Amino acid sequence: MTMTDPISDMLARIRNALTAGHPSVSMPSSKMRVAIAEILKEEGFIQDYRMVEHDSQPSLVIDIKYVGERKERHPVIREIKRVSTPGRRIYRGASDIPWVKGGMGVAIMTTSKGVMTGQRARRMGIGGEVLCYVW
Repeated sequence: MTMTDPISDMLARIRNALTAGHPSVSMPSSKMRVAIAEILKEEGFIQDYRMVEHDSQPSLVIDIKYVGERKERHPVIREIKRVSTPGRRIYRGASDIPWVKGGMGVAIMTTSKGVMTGQRARRMGIGGEVLCYVW
């Protein structure tokens, strides 16, 4: 079955795993999902990600990062929000890239140079489609 918005599906799976307190979450893999997972790892929002080969399609497994001890354990990701959707694309130029939570969060964008954070795109002077905000 085809999915109309695989990025929203990825973000919803991560959000659900955070709410339930799961140590990891699995989803079908794609180049875009792996690129988003790589950014989340670089920015310190997740512990790690890995590809698990299956018969038909490989899966992407993301290990959720938590802070604190057992009872006071909280996920590092406070919120993850989809911005651009298939029905309403949101594009920003290099000078209009938003700061998420005053620089405490990250805007993940897809540009002509690949998937990157809003801060990196701003430094490179290129704009693109804003995929999601994470803080």
